[in-house]
Amino acid sequence: MVYILLAEGFEEAEALVPADLLRRAGIETALVSLEGEWAVGGRGMAVRTDLTLPQVDLTRAEMIVLPGGRTGVQGLGREPAVEALVQEAVDRGLWVAAICAAPTLLARWGQLRGRRAVCYPGMEGDLRGALPQMEESVVVDGKLITGRAAGSAFDFGLALVEALAGPERAREVRHGIHY
Repeated sequence: MVYILLAEGFEEAEALVPADLLRRAGIETALVSLEGEWAVGGRGMAVRTDLTLPQVDLTRAEMIVLPGGRTGVQGLGREPAVEALVQEAVDRGLWVAAICAAPTLLARWGQLRGRRAVCYPGMEGDLRGALPQMEESVVVDGKLITGRAAGSAFDFGLALVEALAGPERAREVRHGIHY
């Protein structure tokens, strides 16, 4: 199971494109709101979520995904349960992925020390302890995947598919969407 965490103001493309690609690959994926049945993105799109944060079960998880969007990332960062969930995922050896502004949360929580990562251009100063790779669209370092921005959503989503289902399945999904 992949859990994509949505706080109000999340970047729609960075959440929904990866969710779509993961589901096309046959990977069980849940959109998770911090509270309530709906989450509203930064562009005003209301998304009905599958679960709320208290329903996340890491014993079923393969990956946690944090989409960007300044307001959404601020919301994720204000919720202690999100930090605890990410820490538990890391402790369990699960994949953790973040895109755009969200990798700065991973840095703040100490998850990027000595790790290669990318984030939204101009925010690399907030990747404390990381090895910024700002020329890259997506960076995979161990079980950590980071993406640059909304324009990287397809590359980021395909990297998630490859991590969980292998390069051949990622190629099949890529071909299926004519990307």
